[in-house]
Amino acid sequence: MEPTKEQPHVTRDPDLSGRGTFQNQEKSFPAKAADTVTSCIQTEVAEMCTKEFLHRRFPITTWLPQYNFSAFIQDMLAGLTVALTLIPQSMAYAEVAGLQPQYGLYSSFMSCFVYILLGSCKDITIGPTAIMGIMTNPFVVQNDNPDFAVLLCFLMGCVIVLVGLLRLGFLVEFISFPVTAGFISAASITIGSSQLKSLLGIKGSGNDFLDSWENLFKNIQDTRPGDVTLGVCTIILLLIGRKMKDFTGGRRSSSAVRRFLGNTIWIISISRNSIVVIISMILAYVLQTKGYEPFKLTGEVADGLPPFGPPPFSTVSHNETLNFEDMARIYGTSLLSVPFISILETIAIAKSFSKGKAVDASQEMFALGLSNILGSFVRSFPTAGSFSRTAVNNASGVKTPLGGLMTGVMVLMALGLLTSTFAYIPKATLAGVIISAVVFMVEYEMIPLLWRTKSIETQEVLLLTPQQGIVFPAAEYIRDTVFRYCLATESNVIVVVDGANVHHIDSTVAKNMTLLVEDLNIRKQKIVFWNWKHSAEVVCRGIDAEISKYFSHEDNLECLLQEMNTENDCNGTVDSTNGTHNTSLNTEPNV
Repeated sequence: MEPTKEQPHVTRDPDLSGRGTFQNQEKSFPAKAADTVTSCIQTEVAEMCTKEFLHRRFPITTWLPQYNFSAFIQDMLAGLTVALTLIPQSMAYAEVAGLQPQYGLYSSFMSCFVYILLGSCKDITIGPTAIMGIMTNPFVVQNDNPDFAVLLCFLMGCVIVLVGLLRLGFLVEFISFPVTAGFISAASITIGSSQLKSLLGIKGSGNDFLDSWENLFKNIQDTRPGDVTLGVCTIILLLIGRKMKDFTGGRRSSSAVRRFLGNTIWIISISRNSIVVIISMILAYVLQTKGYEPFKLTGEVADGLPPFGPPPFSTVSHNETLNFEDMARIYGTSLLSVPFISILETIAIAKSFSKGKAVDASQEMFALGLSNILGSFVRSFPTAGSFSRTAVNNASGVKTPLGGLMTGVMVLMALGLLTSTFAYIPKATLAGVIISAVVFMVEYEMIPLLWRTKSIETQEVLLLTPQQGIVFPAAEYIRDTVFRYCLATESNVIVVVDGANVHHIDSTVAKNMTLLVEDLNIRKQKIVFWNWKHSAEVVCRGIDAEISKYFSHEDNLECLLQEMNTENDCNGTVDSTNGTHNTSLNTEPNV
């Protein structure tokens, strides 16, 4: 039997008969897609009459009957804590999206109420995020119209609900970790760079990475000392506040004084965004009343609640009327990429906080999609799960998604009562809030790991796993066929011989293995004998003492390949093998 070369991430056609090729051409792609959608809808409709469907689609029906007053108090306290983080963050992320600050608040409350009914994870909070802001920014800035953000929110919600209906959430799993880490890190650096102009108080409108830095060097002479001082102090205070949460051991102390101090420090830590915004806002107001204006301020913010109505399916951009088709054409592939990034963010957070429980990805997509659809009726821009606010919610001891009730109410109160005071928020403070948040989104620790594994991602591996012990006729066959296969391929294949099933070998087998090593060394190809028993290794060393360096007993194939491709030791195990599959080899003498 010929050994088979396996390549990472190869999908094979399960129809081995060859008949599927012609049968699949009987229907066009649109017809098959329509059949799939119809089938999924029929399945959903058929399940609607069951009690299980009600509990699955409306998780509130599961936990509400057991709800009690103690849990209600805990949820309200957690919701209040999250609101103190959400309100300043949402206004800052609206700036990232190129929108006025009130749009951040518009985007913050509807998802709180929707998730109470549809959310399956008690900790998750959905709302504005830095990633969604930077992905929305080009459409708002280039067209100078917030309608593009609102319609994108609606369309994104429709796509996410459709993906959940068709149970296509598994597609997110095909986005590899390096791609995800690279995207989030690059987006974080871009977001941070876009805030430099506000941090320094200089002019400019560039939000791309290169434009931001070009604008910085072009206008560096116009830096305003007041904005720089306030922005840097904001970042320092936020970083100190973030670190304060590590000194809250007193919260569980038996001493009432230590417990009080621990709780106080913890509240200050998680409320740090609100605290610095309030302090800077008061400072700016006091200085302005005395005739000083050292900071650039946010300016007038629209009063009151947002108008309720359907999202705009037509708008005016640069004195030109655009219909729905024109707007959709401007979005382009973002109509798919933005929803999938939102799904990726939210599902990843749900898994992180599931605490061993299964995550219903389909239900989470329904909750996320409907949050965006309904949010677009109150002028929301695209939203997703927020890791920082979810972490605050979890640390606050939230019991159920009802904590979102207090969060949503607090946002509505801020819109109704506090918008006039938001005009005094310095732009440098919002820039500091954003920079101190995104700096921790860059995957610094992943850079060396990805560097060590870079060659594994593209390296072809020939993995042989004999199903039984190797005797001398099979050993000659293995050596001959492996070497001929390596000669036939142009790529530098790594050969891994898995000896987990090889308990004993004789000298002839050992000699053939040493000859195979010599043959591949001439071709400068790597070979390793993995998981071989000590008795078999001893026989091989008896033929050639130098062969011992080709034996490895790594627990994980991924670490084995890392060790072969780098000079660094593999310091941990990895769950997968980047698409390298085990190829069985029957080593009976008559093969």
